[in-house]
Amino acid sequence: MTGIDVRVAVAEDYEEFLALFGGAMMFEMQADDLGRQLFEPERALVAVEGAEIIGTTRALTRDLSVPGAVVPAAHVTAVGVRPTHRRRGVMAELISRQLREVPEAIAVLWASEPGIYGRFGYGAAAWGTSYEVDLHRVGPPVVRTRPGELSELAADDAVKLLAPLLRSLQERRPGVSGRSELGWQKHLQDKPDDRGGKTARRILVHRDETGEIDGYALYRGKMNWDSGGPASEVSVEELVAIEPSAYRALWQHLLTLDLAAKLDFGYAAIDEPVQQLVTTPTALNRRVTESLWVRVTEVARALGERRYAVPVDLVIEVADDLIPANAGRYRLTAAGPAAEARCERTEDPADLSLTVTELGAAYLGGRPLAEFAATGRITEQTPGALAAATAAFGWPVLPASIEIF
Repeated sequence: MTGIDVRVAVAEDYEEFLALFGGAMMFEMQADDLGRQLFEPERALVAVEGAEIIGTTRALTRDLSVPGAVVPAAHVTAVGVRPTHRRRGVMAELISRQLREVPEAIAVLWASEPGIYGRFGYGAAAWGTSYEVDLHRVGPPVVRTRPGELSELAADDAVKLLAPLLRSLQERRPGVSGRSELGWQKHLQDKPDDRGGKTARRILVHRDETGEIDGYALYRGKMNWDSGGPASEVSVEELVAIEPSAYRALWQHLLTLDLAAKLDFGYAAIDEPVQQLVTTPTALNRRVTESLWVRVTEVARALGERRYAVPVDLVIEVADDLIPANAGRYRLTAAGPAAEARCERTEDPADLSLTVTELGAAYLGGRPLAEFAATGRITEQTPGALAAATAAFGWPVLPASIEIF
């Protein structure tokens, strides 16, 4: 790092910050007013050589659903280094400093290069499923809906009307990020240059018997013809439904659009219920990858903020090379999913030993702690402790992140 310094960003760095990260990711990023308003310079770090920015990272102020709660979480993004300055420790310095300084008890990210983040104590905590649906084979059943249940919204109306549904989803499924009003405006921004040859975004909503919106889908289309005739494509960007009737109606509409042969959906959960609504689930053509990575930055607070599926009383020994203050033994107690948990430092003997990486991977309830014992990454010190901890950290609904941030 000779000749390179790391500092907190300032507002005037916005355009250069954006250009640097876009260049590192090999795509153009355009500055705009919404992006500028959402830029939090005090939560961004830049590596500079002289007057030039050569590395970036930032944390967005957002919340995240975890088992039984919605908590603040540092949403880490824009981690990039100028290609001419790779292999000089710039990224390591940026990430390490960021994790030591974020005020939240957890940090989360989507990893463009998964091999990087385990070195810094992140664990892959949620698996995402992408669908490439063959609409000619999938065979959705007929779901009768009353006239007028489905309609479309303009983007200006959607910002306020859809926000409560996202919040309701957070109360039901871990791994879902909240959005501010500005965040919603940015999310629904629909510049023609960003459409990739597809139509403008359509905002489909479902209304219940009282006329209240209880589900929505964001999607686009792309016209296509092949030797067999019309073979257009449907791209579903987001689908949130609170009631089963809304979920069924939205999916029936999307899976039966006229002239369409293929549907893509990149943000499905492992336990996505649409699997139950089709007669040929193999036609969903599922691909599973890591989605959300979690890094616990303050063990006691993070474990105390979430809920636990069954009663638990265990001492967990945590190792953390990057944040030494995290290391030590903690007693975790909770009376069940409806009860607040307590997590405090203790000198009592450990029942389980693990590193902060395994703790992050299990934090959202999507990966069992027992998974890591098979490779020696978790050590059971007290017989029965691993089974008890695995049951407590689990959750009935698997985590899913519905957007890349």
